[in-house]
Amino acid sequence: MTRRKSSGSKLWSTLGKIATRNMRRAQRTVTKSAIKTAVRQGEAMSKATQRVLSGVVSPVPAPAGRGGGRWEEGSWGLGPLVQRRYRLFIPPGVSASRPAPLLVLLHGCGQDTASFAACTRAAVVARSAGCVVLMPEQSSHANAQRCWNWFRSSARVVAEASLLMAVVEHVCQQRPIRRDRVFALGLSAGGAMAQILGLRYPDRFAAVGSHSGAVPLSASNAAQAARVMQGKGHPDVEAARLLLAGRRPPPLLLVHGDADHVVHFDNALASAALWQQLLPQAPVLAAPRRGRRGQRRPFSVYAWSSERQPYVRLVRIEGLGHAWSGGPSSQAFADPSGPDALRIAWQFFMQCLAARAAPARRRKLVRVA
Repeated sequence: MTRRKSSGSKLWSTLGKIATRNMRRAQRTVTKSAIKTAVRQGEAMSKATQRVLSGVVSPVPAPAGRGGGRWEEGSWGLGPLVQRRYRLFIPPGVSASRPAPLLVLLHGCGQDTASFAACTRAAVVARSAGCVVLMPEQSSHANAQRCWNWFRSSARVVAEASLLMAVVEHVCQQRPIRRDRVFALGLSAGGAMAQILGLRYPDRFAAVGSHSGAVPLSASNAAQAARVMQGKGHPDVEAARLLLAGRRPPPLLLVHGDADHVVHFDNALASAALWQQLLPQAPVLAAPRRGRRGQRRPFSVYAWSSERQPYVRLVRIEGLGHAWSGGPSSQAFADPSGPDALRIAWQFFMQCLAARAAPARRRKLVRVA
């Protein structure tokens, strides 16, 4: 009897292994067929662009709070039927008596918050900077490739910005956040949406940033978006002025690789030009400088100032493609050979705060004198 049971167990085990192998073969066949179909339908696009829009990602487990701090998950939005999930990282030491700045990170197409947390190493920078990190996640129902919808009708774009702002406000109410120190930074489609947030809510963001992002307010459908990504788009300056409603745009950081064949570097130039056109007086361009950190890719920095304060900074990274600069090699949208983009961004954000506080300090000294 024992022998029969043993033989039966072996038989079921063998059949199970065969079924698993067959299932994997079927999955590979379906995947190859889907890829071939996508390629046939998207012949006009470059292979790199197809990859970004295909939803192919390098998934990772949910981030863990190693080294101090904790990750939390939540969901919020404009009502029970219009919500977005989010991840929140809270570093050690944040409390009601010690509120922290808030950094909003918006992922790119084909990413979720877990993969973007790994891509940016957000927790590492948050711990050293003492800031809370909010990472909203786009729904696949809102966009099949999880892109933030920067290339839709103006009403749709504003609605998505409002949804993101609702999540930001919710976190600011629930956590000890310094409301005068809220920043937004995004990758690719997230970079375009971060710029839109800055234009729609300039009084809520101390500064915004775009890494390899398309120029905003330049496309209302997918076909136009493809042209914009190729560097052939122009932003609607009047639409930007309508969003601002007479307010001053927040300082803008642009990080872009000059070898980006998915979102051409000209998008960064167009975004910088848009920001310049939104001021009554042209900002001042400082002498460009070139830098390199260790063996990482060299970069050039172009900085514009307005009223002695940082206004636009463009960091052009040599040889970088469509990837997060300084991210781990395990991620599809990261390049470990580039300078650390998140540290570059945080340095710029802190410089903006310091410059904004300087006139107030000078006025205080004059009153004392």
